[in-house]
Amino acid sequence: MRALRKAGAVLALCAAALLTAVAPAVADGDGGKDDRGGKDGLTEAGTNFRTATALEQGEKATAPASTGDYLYWVVPVAAGQIPAVEAKVKLPDGSARHGGATWQLDVYDGLRRHQPCASGGPTHRADQQDTSVSLSCTVRQVRSWSERWANDPLPGAYYLRLTVVDLPEQDLGLPIDAEVTATARDAGGKHADGGELAEPLNPSLRAGTVGTDDSTDADDSGDADASGASGASGEEPPRAVAEPEDGWGSGWWSDRWVWTASGGALGALAAVGGYTLTRGPRAAGTGSGRPPADG
Repeated sequence: MRALRKAGAVLALCAAALLTAVAPAVADGDGGKDDRGGKDGLTEAGTNFRTATALEQGEKATAPASTGDYLYWVVPVAAGQIPAVEAKVKLPDGSARHGGATWQLDVYDGLRRHQPCASGGPTHRADQQDTSVSLSCTVRQVRSWSERWANDPLPGAYYLRLTVVDLPEQDLGLPIDAEVTATARDAGGKHADGGELAEPLNPSLRAGTVGTDDSTDADDSGDADASGASGASGEEPPRAVAEPEDGWGSGWWSDRWVWTASGGALGALAAVGGYTLTRGPRAAGTGSGRPPADG
């Protein structure tokens, strides 16, 4: 029993050390949510994929626009996260409108593939007397890799598009105010999948720019313009969104570490306990457990 107590004390110390090291990582991750907590930020929106306004997770963007405009934002999402988008449109006064209107919120990945909503209300019909309309969309968990034929969400840029899809033609051009917030929570280790994407789906803002060798460019042309010089230098072209602070992967921390450590501790305790119970009682009158020597 003394050996069992010693083993238990050692395992308890190991578990305490593990939890002490893990706690800061969990606090830093904060479930994949941004520390801004919905803080007001940008006051503009793009009008197509290439001019989409970049957001950070948890940042709220507002934009004045006209009914019928296509409004675009883009946000980075890493593997293992579940992105969620909320949008609200403040409508013109009912007396200026000629009927109801249907608004729609769409989410696209870095390949401009439409991603269906796993939950939420991405389409909503606003009656003429309504003063605002709210929409939401929660996409499936972003995977770290996928088969070529699949339409699974992958890490990279995610485009948000807000527009009206059905309304009286006379209402086109009426002023509106739109706001959108994109957040993401961590799906947890039990939903993690193996594999890794070679590159995140983060499109270049200068499509067609190819880095070339300096000497080759010098031979081909004596004077290069600024764009040619930047291409020759091999600089990385700007991307739709900046890489998240923790990278595009799910990070080293996963709650699988807890289950692994707990399983290892229980296995060690079971081994020590089984050994103690099966080794048999010590021989009387000896301290070593070996039978006394003859004569």
